[in-house]
Amino acid sequence: MNHKKNSSKWQRLQEVLVTTLLGELPTIALGAKLRNFGYRSIFAQIGSSVYIQNGVEFMGTSCIEIANGVYIFKGVRIDGKGHQNNRVILGNGVAIERNVDIGCLEDTCIHIDDDTFIGPDVCIEGPGDIKIGKHCMIAAHSGIYANNHNFADPMEPIKYQGVTRKGIVIEDDCWLGHGVTVLDGVTIGKGSVIGAGAVVNKDIPPFSVAVGLPARVIKSRISRDIAKLPAEKS
Repeated sequence: MNHKKNSSKWQRLQEVLVTTLLGELPTIALGAKLRNFGYRSIFAQIGSSVYIQNGVEFMGTSCIEIANGVYIFKGVRIDGKGHQNNRVILGNGVAIERNVDIGCLEDTCIHIDDDTFIGPDVCIEGPGDIKIGKHCMIAAHSGIYANNHNFADPMEPIKYQGVTRKGIVIEDDCWLGHGVTVLDGVTIGKGSVIGAGAVVNKDIPPFSVAVGLPARVIKSRISRDIAKLPAEKS
């Protein structure tokens, strides 16, 4: 047990030293290259042609996997710490705009798949697992929250009643407009569009257009015959 604690402390010290020394280097070609070189010693994986601006905060880097061609801009915070089973996975070509907050808690996997764009000031939080598919667009100020607070006992402070965690799935090629909120336990089907400001609290079928509070489907993007085609294999 002591060995594990010491190893964890050493990993955290190494992480702090590397990110402090390299994290604020100016975002010029040399600064970005030095960051990528140094970060290879602390991340679970970091691919080629990765562009990380200065002012990005990482925690729990041993749980973070970054594939090829990923862009991460200033003010982003990615927190994989809290449990050794946590994983944050950024697929090929993922772009994460400024001030995005991605956080795990315990036994959490947050997977953002290839060629997906996360707009400014988006919040993506566990502890439930979150899977965002390929070619998605998540607009600014959206929130994806894979947890719910229990509040059955009116005599007990809500913060001490624990949380439930069902997880969230956003399938490939979805577009979430500005300020969309996605709540725990929801699956948004492939090719769906969610209108600005909507609150998604139940499943959305594939190729739907949904708007409102709570979100409701107002039309399908495709005919019924096309909708019956088998799902594409990944």
